[in-house]
Amino acid sequence: MRIGIVNDLRAACEALRRVVDSLPDHVVAWTASDGVEAIAMAKRDRPDLILMDLLMPHMDGSQATRQIMATAPCAILVVTATVSGNISLVYDAMGYGALDAVDTPMLGPTGEVTGAGALVEKIGTIAKLVGITADPRRARRAVASSTPPRLLVVGASTGGPKAISDLLFPLPQDWNVAVILVQHVDVAFAPGLAKWLGDRTGRAVRVIEQGQEPLAGDVLLAGTNDHVVLTRSRTLEYRQEPREIFFRPSVDVFFESVADHWPQKGTAAVLTGMGRDGAKGLMKLRSRGWHTIAQDEATSVVFSMPKAAIDAGAACEVLAIDAMPRVIAARMNA
Repeated sequence: MRIGIVNDLRAACEALRRVVDSLPDHVVAWTASDGVEAIAMAKRDRPDLILMDLLMPHMDGSQATRQIMATAPCAILVVTATVSGNISLVYDAMGYGALDAVDTPMLGPTGEVTGAGALVEKIGTIAKLVGITADPRRARRAVASSTPPRLLVVGASTGGPKAISDLLFPLPQDWNVAVILVQHVDVAFAPGLAKWLGDRTGRAVRVIEQGQEPLAGDVLLAGTNDHVVLTRSRTLEYRQEPREIFFRPSVDVFFESVADHWPQKGTAAVLTGMGRDGAKGLMKLRSRGWHTIAQDEATSVVFSMPKAAIDAGAACEVLAIDAMPRVIAARMNA
């Protein structure tokens, strides 16, 4: 795996280089000291993965991510001194296409690198993801009610945070629909993502609690490094199985559980993302009479997930992200 490093601090670059060099079959392709240089390097020599800092001179990491995904798209992992201290920029970068975020490991006075475990784990996960797609472009607790609300389910990955916010913001504020969002994101970032989405959309977005039932008006976000499923009793649960699926939380696993256990037909959408997650689940929902939507290529940061759904015949409609709210609201209010 060829990896580009973008950081203006020499010690941070050296720490990242040592981490990459320690991994079998991983090499540093190049380093850049700011966002402008990173864009030029990515165009000239596109790597498999970029480790992107956020706070740099000339251009920050979120804007560099936006331009790289537009001109030389590849997997991008935000690696910054403190994720929690830069949470707004982190979610801006994820909205533009970054896959995840992690704190920068530290280079000690004797040359040892500390705090690299989380970075190594995320690089491994992204390596599996990159390996299956050649072209990155190409909750309140309650007893189950007798009449469940109408349900909108959404799955997304790369570029998902911004796409989800663009989808939610125009929807009616007072509609009696339950919305469940499955975004590929580390559990540590889920509460921050829920707050970021809430701030951008004016809605109360909450992380799903174990055993929670979706109620009318809820906007719920999966917050787990495992999977989220809908049970026979119409409650939401986090589960480790199936273990062989490394996308966590898996859109397919969730959509298939909804198809099996939700008693009414609803609307489901697969948004921008890398890989094929969501295609099988969307097909199962369509076969059960749900209205299914895939985001179009022009408005997707990465078209892989929607394309997989479209190619499988799982999507009733292919829509630009800004066209979805009107269509969804009309169908859910019909």
